[in-house]
Amino acid sequence: MDISKLVKFGSLNPKSTIPLYRQITTILSDYIKNNTLPSGCKLPPERELAVLLGVSRTTAINAYRQLEEMGLISTRVGSGTYVAEQPKPQPAVRAVPWSQLFTPTPNTQLSSIIRELIAAAADGDTIPLAAGMPDPAFYPFDDFNRLFALQSSRFKSSDLGHIPTEGYLPLRRTLAGLLTERGIDAAVENTMIVSGSQQGLYLVTKLFLEPGDYVIVESPTYLGAIQVFSAANARLLSLPASKRFALDILEDYLIRYRPKLLYMMPTFKNPSGDVMALEERRELLRLAAKHRLVIVEDDPYGELYYEQQPPPSLKALDTYGGVIALGTFSKILFPGLRTGWVVAPDIVINRFAMEKQYIDLHSSNLSQRMLYDYLSAGLLAGHLTLVREQYKKRRDFFAGALKQYCSPYLSFTMPLGGFYFWGTLSQGMLTRQLLHEAAKTGVSFVPGEAFYADNSGNRELRLCFVTHSEARLLEGVKRLGQALQVMAQNSSPASQEHPAITPII
Repeated sequence: MDISKLVKFGSLNPKSTIPLYRQITTILSDYIKNNTLPSGCKLPPERELAVLLGVSRTTAINAYRQLEEMGLISTRVGSGTYVAEQPKPQPAVRAVPWSQLFTPTPNTQLSSIIRELIAAAADGDTIPLAAGMPDPAFYPFDDFNRLFALQSSRFKSSDLGHIPTEGYLPLRRTLAGLLTERGIDAAVENTMIVSGSQQGLYLVTKLFLEPGDYVIVESPTYLGAIQVFSAANARLLSLPASKRFALDILEDYLIRYRPKLLYMMPTFKNPSGDVMALEERRELLRLAAKHRLVIVEDDPYGELYYEQQPPPSLKALDTYGGVIALGTFSKILFPGLRTGWVVAPDIVINRFAMEKQYIDLHSSNLSQRMLYDYLSAGLLAGHLTLVREQYKKRRDFFAGALKQYCSPYLSFTMPLGGFYFWGTLSQGMLTRQLLHEAAKTGVSFVPGEAFYADNSGNRELRLCFVTHSEARLLEGVKRLGQALQVMAQNSSPASQEHPAITPII
């Protein structure tokens, strides 16, 4: 083939520092890539190419060799040299615009705080006094290991299939019996197993709330509740913190706004550890019955009391059927079990089941069967006795350490149960500043702003005392005390005038 009619080689420059064979390679590769020399086109032999271009045969051979290494030409024995089959050009790949496809996210800098607190628990030398998790040293591992070995030896293939969305029936029966012993009118029909009480809270939100609906919460309150309600674009009405429950303000909210829900944690509240008095519980229920208010009672800590047993739950005192009760085994056993429960009227449980089947069909049947075996063996009571005794010792030790190393800059209330100390910094100190200073010493906590719907609480903080041994708790308190000392030395009137901002954790 006379490629001189297709290809112009006038640009060959013998005086260039680029060897002639590479110049030829560049020219031919361009023509192959732009399809001037199409796939399958036969090229002249090296000798003819050399004559055509006025170069040595060695130059032509080297040019062809480089083109072949580039995959642009191929040699067929006994036939000649041809332009190789070229891949068809692919359209440019454009990245999927993921951020444009997401639904709107809650407008809060604290939207990922729970995930970050859980991750921080495994962060090297940092002592996390933040995430509310039981001490792994007290997980009933041996009991569950023994029960699982016994159970697995009896497994049938049918045991590993799907179960009802409402949960494993034997576990629901057993749980209803335990709740009845606590004074709650629970039956299988109005009891449902969920993947932790957080899922129960999510189902409540999905079932009852539309954008713009009002929800009443306490101040401070569980940050996970603030997040899930905010994600539903609900409007939060806060009851101010006070020694007595603000029934007058609650009634005003009920008349003015007709809220859908009141979210409560009346027993060892997260974060403050407060316990609602029995008479206040009764007064609240009388008011709620009058206005047909739905109360969502979250009770993850009610069994973790360190002095006298707390008053009966709101659900146990409920006579008008308006309380939805949430509970979990994550705090009293171990969080990886991911097993919680909901008690509500039958009609509500049925709707919860409809919503839950869209999420996970049902909670883990293995976890539910193991928990059923554990409860049926009567092991829970002994475990609760153990952790109450151990956590009470840690509470007392932690209180003494705080007084020794953090006074006079940090005051706190002694919790009667639960996992947390709720502290307040002395006047002029801000928690967001302490958070950054504490991070330098390798200790973490949750700032108070996380527990308020209106971002107040800029001098408050939550400290978890159950997760670590006394030695590690002591080291954490010492580091926190060092950070407080540095803040006290560096404090100035100018630094106190900055507006409060939401911390990044």
